[in-house]
Amino acid sequence: MSSMTRTLGATLLAAWLAPALADGDPEHGKLLYQERCSACHSPKYNGPGPAHRGVYGRRAARAPGFDYSPALRGADVTWDDTTLARWLADPEKFVPGQKMGFSVPDAAERADLIAYLRTLK
Repeated sequence: MSSMTRTLGATLLAAWLAPALADGDPEHGKLLYQERCSACHSPKYNGPGPAHRGVYGRRAARAPGFDYSPALRGADVTWDDTTLARWLADPEKFVPGQKMGFSVPDAAERADLIAYLRTLK
């Protein structure tokens, strides 16, 4: 597959996903985050997982003071609606060799979590 075909496919996928992701409910996302993510993540502090304040728009593996997997450190990813949706759906498929062993199979819940992560500036 040519790079132009891959780029076109990624652009079309992003355009298709963007309206659904933009409709996420950040309040519900905050509840989901507290229920499912807070055992490993915090907006402000690194724990078993990296801090999430400022994650939206940040390049992967750049939270200060967190020991990322070599796979994630080597990934050329910037966290946005599309990359977060792919990551949350199946982290291992998105970045093989990463350390997160949790996924969010429901697309609406992913959209809500992403809407919440966007608020953590």
